[in-house]
Amino acid sequence: MKTKLWTALLALWIVWGSTYLAIRFAVETIPPFLHASLRFLVSGAILVVWRHLAGDPRPTQSNWKAAAIVGTLLLVGGNGFVSLAEQSVPSGIAALMITTSPFWLVLFESLRSGGTKPSWQAIVGLLLGFGGVFVLVGPGEIAGSQHAFKTSGLILLMFAPILWSMGSIYSRGADMPKSTLMSTGMQMLAGAASLFIVSVATGELQGFNFDEVSMRSWWGLVYLITFGSLVGFVSYGWLIQNAPVSLTSTYAYVNPMVAVLLGWLFAGEELNARIAVSSVIIIGAVIMINLSRNSKPVPKNELAIPEEIE
Repeated sequence: MKTKLWTALLALWIVWGSTYLAIRFAVETIPPFLHASLRFLVSGAILVVWRHLAGDPRPTQSNWKAAAIVGTLLLVGGNGFVSLAEQSVPSGIAALMITTSPFWLVLFESLRSGGTKPSWQAIVGLLLGFGGVFVLVGPGEIAGSQHAFKTSGLILLMFAPILWSMGSIYSRGADMPKSTLMSTGMQMLAGAASLFIVSVATGELQGFNFDEVSMRSWWGLVYLITFGSLVGFVSYGWLIQNAPVSLTSTYAYVNPMVAVLLGWLFAGEELNARIAVSSVIIIGAVIMINLSRNSKPVPKNELAIPEEIE
């Protein structure tokens, strides 16, 4: 059991941390929303068929309706926005921005009818976390510095965790299947359909030709399907059932460190003192918030925080 636990945890740390770099490579020559649609269509179909053959109950119409809402918020708002942003923002910066998801989860949970009010540790974590984001992408970095990030990409990365958190909060009371993997697969399929609609609506397919997709983009997409979605979510589902929440939740602050390091090593992304300081502040804030939530049960039908967007 101990070997299985650490194998699943290492897979979660490395795989979900590496998905940001894989997304960057995939969207080099594949339109962002189309790439995400293809990814979750294949991954979702595999999970749903697998769980159906394993004997999970057939999802009801109400289950699919809930999956459509949650999948659209999580995968279009979360993953789709991240994919689009990574055309102009480094993958490591994207990972750090998405790490703010727990901040929004705490805020939205406190506003929900019957929701839990944040503890003092969570409030301090919120203030600390938003301070870290300001250090990372303050006014100087948006407009005035030599290595300024593209404003549109940063805006997308600010909205992505908000929409992801809204979907996560909604999923807590949604009519979803009891099976975590069946629920995840349904959300992936529903999200894939929504992503394709957005892809068509935004004109991504106009002039696009699969023959022009680079091998690096293909490998990025294959990695996201096999490892990012399947290995990552299966590992997470197993950990939720067999490991302490405090241990499972460490992915939230290990993933961005892995993403920043891989982006620096394999994509030549900048790694300077400002990024290092903001990383410490943001990750420290996430740790504080997670520690304040560890005593509370984790909803089994809630998708974990990404790639992709985790």
